[in-house]
Amino acid sequence: MKIGVHKVAMASPNDVSELARKMDENEIDPAEIVALIGKTEGNGGANDFTRGFATLSYQLLLAERLKTSPEQIAKKVAFVWSGGTEGVLSPHATIFTRSQSASHATGPRLTLGIETTRNILPEEVGTMSQVREVADAVRRCLDQAGISDPKDVHYVQVKGPLLTPASIADADRRGKNLVTRDPNGSKPFARGATALGVALGLRELSEAELKDEVIARRMDLFSAVASTSAGGELKNCEILLFGNSFEAGGDFQIGHAILKDTIDADGVRAALRNAGLEFSGAPSAEDVKRVAGIFAKADASPDGRIRGRRTTMLSDADINYERHARAALGAVIASITNDPAIFVSGGTEHQCGPGAAPIAAIVRA
Repeated sequence: MKIGVHKVAMASPNDVSELARKMDENEIDPAEIVALIGKTEGNGGANDFTRGFATLSYQLLLAERLKTSPEQIAKKVAFVWSGGTEGVLSPHATIFTRSQSASHATGPRLTLGIETTRNILPEEVGTMSQVREVADAVRRCLDQAGISDPKDVHYVQVKGPLLTPASIADADRRGKNLVTRDPNGSKPFARGATALGVALGLRELSEAELKDEVIARRMDLFSAVASTSAGGELKNCEILLFGNSFEAGGDFQIGHAILKDTIDADGVRAALRNAGLEFSGAPSAEDVKRVAGIFAKADASPDGRIRGRRTTMLSDADINYERHARAALGAVIASITNDPAIFVSGGTEHQCGPGAAPIAAIVRA
């Protein structure tokens, strides 16, 4: 297996011109594209329609190139979008290709497993049913990626459904109870359940430790490598599991670290080193050219303080705390990598311990 990593800029949520150019120049074979992880300039909330708009735009392009339908592209390619490019964050997409590799690398290389769950019913969002479905998909990803030891996993990106007015109405018609009736308020439950599903699938937690009542409440239960998002544009959960394997060929390695807060520059550098980038102090201009992608989560600390100083992240009535956190962390990472095209997603329920957040880096070996 050989995984390719290609970052493309986007001038708008429907801009697919850079991917089209790379395909025209034979840099990317559209038949080998298996996943996309990207940032759009929407608000990141339940009503962020830029995510669905971007997905459809890429599906239409690939359907045209592969002479098939957008529906078939949806079955073939996993699309994960996070809305919100606050501050210096730049709208972009990272395209992942997968092909057979005839060459053998001298060390472990980036590998990728992709699976989906069945559709998650509205009454299952934020419950153990969703946790178990994600855990089963994570185990299938491990097999697909050729990873036998979960410690070789460095990043698991999950996108799942949140509750919408339509899905709430559907549950009401069927007499089903929900974890909440607030679409935006369902995000912590949705993200938390999928993160705990990752933890269960990777054996970071046992099922005996989990039940409905702990989801979005017991933040001492978590995965160290999960990065989860929730949106109204899908009904199932899409799981992308990244790790390193001696069975993989290719040119990339992945590593991860834990950010203790949104200004943890040392944590960013630790992720780069864990991915195989060797440097002392700060990475050089040549070092950062080898960085193919950064994927991080951002959140406000439970008490709204950073390094003992009060912030207004949790008390600002005009700007949601996730938008504050994404902007802050994006600036810290970009100051180190010299590239603001970074995937920073908000909300860290059950993704590292309280106040902390995961970060993963893919580096050219």
